[in-house]
Amino acid sequence: MEKKANSRKMIIIFFILFSIIFIAVTARFVFIQAKGEVNNVSLKEWATDKREVSYPLKAERGKIYDNAGVMLAYDRPVFRMYAIIDSSYSTNKKETLHVKDSKTTAKEIAKYLDVDAEQIENKLEKAIKENEKLPIDERKFQIEFGTEGKNISQTIKNEIEKENIPGINFIEEAIRYYPNGVFASHIIGFARPDKEAKNDKIKGVVGMEKVKNEILEGKDGYISFHRDKFNSKLLNSKEVISEPEDGEDIHLTINQKVQILLEDVLNDVVEDYKPERITATIMNPKTGEIVATSNRPSYNPNKPKNVKNWFNDAVSTPVEPGSTVKMFTWAAAIDAGVYQGSDTYKSGSFKIGPRIQAINDHNAGRGWGTISYDEGFIRSSNVAASKLAWEKLGPEKYLEYLKAFDFDKKTGIDLPSEVAGEILYNYPLEKITTAFGHGSTMTPIQQLKAATAIANEGKMMKPYVIKQIVDSKTNEIVNENKPEVVSEPISKDAAKQVLNLLGDVVNKDYGTGKNFKLKDYSVAGKTGTAQMPNPNGGGYLTGRENYIFSFLGMAPKEDPELIMHISVSQPKLKNNEVGSDITSYIFKNVMGNSLKYLNIESEKSEEEVTTVTMPNVIGKNTKDVEKEFEKNELEHKVIGNGDKVVASNIKESTKILKNTSILLITNEPTVPDLTGWSKRELLELEKLLNINLEIKGDGFVITQSIKTGKKLNEKTKLSVQLRKPF
Repeated sequence: MEKKANSRKMIIIFFILFSIIFIAVTARFVFIQAKGEVNNVSLKEWATDKREVSYPLKAERGKIYDNAGVMLAYDRPVFRMYAIIDSSYSTNKKETLHVKDSKTTAKEIAKYLDVDAEQIENKLEKAIKENEKLPIDERKFQIEFGTEGKNISQTIKNEIEKENIPGINFIEEAIRYYPNGVFASHIIGFARPDKEAKNDKIKGVVGMEKVKNEILEGKDGYISFHRDKFNSKLLNSKEVISEPEDGEDIHLTINQKVQILLEDVLNDVVEDYKPERITATIMNPKTGEIVATSNRPSYNPNKPKNVKNWFNDAVSTPVEPGSTVKMFTWAAAIDAGVYQGSDTYKSGSFKIGPRIQAINDHNAGRGWGTISYDEGFIRSSNVAASKLAWEKLGPEKYLEYLKAFDFDKKTGIDLPSEVAGEILYNYPLEKITTAFGHGSTMTPIQQLKAATAIANEGKMMKPYVIKQIVDSKTNEIVNENKPEVVSEPISKDAAKQVLNLLGDVVNKDYGTGKNFKLKDYSVAGKTGTAQMPNPNGGGYLTGRENYIFSFLGMAPKEDPELIMHISVSQPKLKNNEVGSDITSYIFKNVMGNSLKYLNIESEKSEEEVTTVTMPNVIGKNTKDVEKEFEKNELEHKVIGNGDKVVASNIKESTKILKNTSILLITNEPTVPDLTGWSKRELLELEKLLNINLEIKGDGFVITQSIKTGKKLNEKTKLSVQLRKPF
């Protein structure tokens, strides 16, 4: 009986304990269900986090174009490679979807990537072995390959995919790409993935890419859905999509053809003369648009390594300008009504007081005797400039004109890091030396802006490099820069008179700019030679090469369409060379060809243009014909790589002008680079080759549907897009 009683008591105790535990557990479940939390962790959020995945939908960064719609910067698709190492991913699948054979996988991949197969194999083997040691729910699904597996091109990706390597997959990404390489690099700048941002979002580092980053980058979207453990979307995925907003496009005033020409010529100068610095800029004086600009040293924005000069010297580096400033000194005196070009003065040396250093002309103070002020300008006389500023105008009036030309402020150009020069005007000697470009400092863009007043009938234009900002989806113009007259520092008559003097600098036999004549266009301009301060202190550097050689010129002189500033610092000159040999080489090659490309009419009359008789070229050796044409300065285009000329658009014995474009068809015709071709040339090509040619637009060719070098025949269908130059 006692045992039964004890048993009954134990049963009651266990029942009570079980009941208490059951009630506690039930209460806990009810509490959790009601509150939805465990240890202050929301179960709903925890479940959503485990089940839901969210991926960004990257906005496409806006493109940068030249003034004719040629792309200068855009996002190019690249791929990041990864390997699936979790074997469970292939469970119940018809084919193997994970890396099963590390050695074979590594061998196949190494054929297409610049990496050792053993290195890939070791990486895969290590990851797989470590993965197998982990609990199933902690195993890694995939691994990546570091630097070797990034930035893979579409072509390489396609080749790897053809191998059908199990477990190897790709994720599409984007890199910023600059198709022209070293091309207006200090204007465009560059952008690259921001390592501090999520998903390596592309961010501008310097130049236009940086200053307009917010406009270009757009706004990322996202996609979220419920998934399984392999990140595969569930049937009821509750997908949510927020569409990205792509960045806006920027259209520059830069002309690609002129810019490439400028880059090539500067490369030649760097190779031949090894200067410390070159800066060259071309502007439209009627609008203020920057047509082309470049600096040396420069860099390739696709691979910006070991960059020696981050600064855009045209806007960021004020220097003593030298004698190019004399055009503004003469402009001030003429506009103020105190100038008579026929008045004479004693050249050679000028001294305003016993304690003030004498001003000497550049020929060691010998001068040219008593000459007129007009001749003084043409010979670039420092004494004439000093006397105009000190005696004719007076220092205070001259300072008013310097400020009227805005030499005391930034131009306001839409480029980053602009720095204004400084008018050094405290002491009598500084007030004199400023008149011929010593002491005071200026940037090239300040001088170009001021020179527009001379080229543009007294109207000074604000320089700019952004033509339009355009919505990348709708092509609607969001913002547009238009020509802006900043002020009129001099009168129309004064501008014309200075322009004529600048023309004499180039055309007179004794003019300092006689080396700058163009074959088909008249030129107005002024040379400059500026001393360089000694970086170690103590005055200026000495030696015939330690100068900044410059030229500020415009053409055609009668109605300037382009204006150009060039400066070359410390070139390595040969014994028989002077600084103007280099600046004139740049000017003549770039300015002369730019005027032709922009279809600016030559000022030569028909009597001045040489005519020639078209020789017989049919059946002749191609190279022999080319040599003959080059010797006679005949413009021509060779179509194909054949050794015989089989057709031409000009018949034998036809009288033609030297600048007539002659097409020479070889016996192996191929698609030429049609960039810059006119519609007339295209139609002649179509007729000669009997091809199917589709011409869109007017002006000059900017794109073509078939790449250069492809064979041409009667079945060829070629489409080209033309656009008028701005």
